Amino acid sequence: MIKPIKLAQKDFLSSLDMSTEECTHIIDLAKNIKNNSLNLEYENKVLGLIFDKSSTRTRVSFQVAMSRLGGTTIDLNPTTSQIGRGEPIKDTARVLSRYCDLIAIRTFNHSDLEEYAKWSTKPVINALTDLEHPCQALADFLTIKEVFQDFRNVVLTFIGDGNNVAHSLILCGALLGVEVRIACPKGFLPNPFIIKKAREIYKSDDLLKIIHDPQTAVKGANVLYTDVWSSMGEENQKENKDKEFNGFTIDTDLLSKANKDAIVLHCLPAYRNKEITDEVIESKNSRIFDQAENRLHVQQALLSCLIQ
Repeated sequence: MIKPIKLAQKDFLSSLDMSTEECTHIIDLAKNIKNNSLNLEYENKVLGLIFDKSSTRTRVSFQVAMSRLGGTTIDLNPTTSQIGRGEPIKDTARVLSRYCDLIAIRTFNHSDLEEYAKWSTKPVINALTDLEHPCQALADFLTIKEVFQDFRNVVLTFIGDGNNVAHSLILCGALLGVEVRIACPKGFLPNPFIIKKAREIYKSDDLLKIIHDPQTAVKGANVLYTDVWSSMGEENQKENKDKEFNGFTIDTDLLSKANKDAIVLHCLPAYRNKEITDEVIESKNSRIFDQAENRLHVQQALLSCLIQ
């Protein structure tokens, strides 16, 4: 029976903090947990949650995951704690390290997350930053593996902004050897650092493609994936982005140009009939709610590999 292995890195700030073997292990471990073939117990372990950004799936999945592992969570809301009045991160991190066994942080600046990890003696988890969303990517690839059994010959096309979700899909895809295509308008490309790191991991330069035409990008794809065009903190760009992303909606016409067995993913929440149509979300191709459920199972697997 598969059992949790301790990750080589103390923290999980990026998909780059995993090796290919560790990424595969977390996904397989999550699958076992989901199938009730593995029971893990971490009684008296405490997960601290610091969420500067609003959250539904990430918050609930972490809380339920820790509960199912036998531990507890404490919600450190910045508006009701000293974090909100400007206490230095290095002070907060060192104190929380003496109370909690792990800390999951959802914030804007990735540099803030790195600062927490620098001063914390306990594992810090990226529950989303503006740069990456690595926990989401793990759930995404678990969902893909459930449908296609393995990652051989899988083509994943992400349609939308080259954002944090796209970044983690690129990096996780590189670790797993999955062809990832990013279909985005010019001017909305993924971060060059992420592209560089992914190309260093990929064994073939052909496995990462940046394409500006969604119609071309979906040909031969097994997975169509999208996210909101304007992330949290980008509300002032919403009107401009809606214009720039005209034609980048996943609708039945675009879906019909992908492989017949293609599945559709969205990390939610979705603006129905904007980046994806209501019809596609509710179609037989949609695995969006399986994907959302898998956040829970991946979180349990990840936590069990980080708990000291």
